[in-house]
Amino acid sequence: MTGERQAIEVHEATEVNDSLVAAMARLIPQLSNSNPPPDVDALEAIVSSDASVLLLAVDPVVAGEEAILGSMTLVVFRIPTGLRAWIEDVVVDEAARGRGVGETLNRAAIEWARGEGATTVDLTSRPSREAANRLYQRLGFQERSTNVYRLVL
Repeated sequence: MTGERQAIEVHEATEVNDSLVAAMARLIPQLSNSNPPPDVDALEAIVSSDASVLLLAVDPVVAGEEAILGSMTLVVFRIPTGLRAWIEDVVVDEAARGRGVGETLNRAAIEWARGEGATTVDLTSRPSREAANRLYQRLGFQERSTNVYRLVL
């Protein structure tokens, strides 16, 4: 059945195991070469955080760390003007690109944020990530006229 996509499931990472550690070691270098993959302690902090959710795109017919096709972090936080959500560190394994993994992850994050009562979901994406930017626009994200600043500590 050529052209048929296999179902991709999205799960919240609720425990740190060897498969998660190995998957992050494989995925994070595909996202950033300036930051190392999280170690067990960092993953424990992420998984146990009340402010963020680590979402994993999983191929249900594959076992082990190879089953994890991508990940993203959804941060939900309250500020005086309402409950907001922010998507960070979206990464899809190079070998799984073109299978709808990024779209599946983003749709799951949007629904999660909506279920929490967030009024907006924000994210940033480098202009060079053309496919990702097309996806975000297709999902209804609109480019904002704002400045993004960073202070390195």
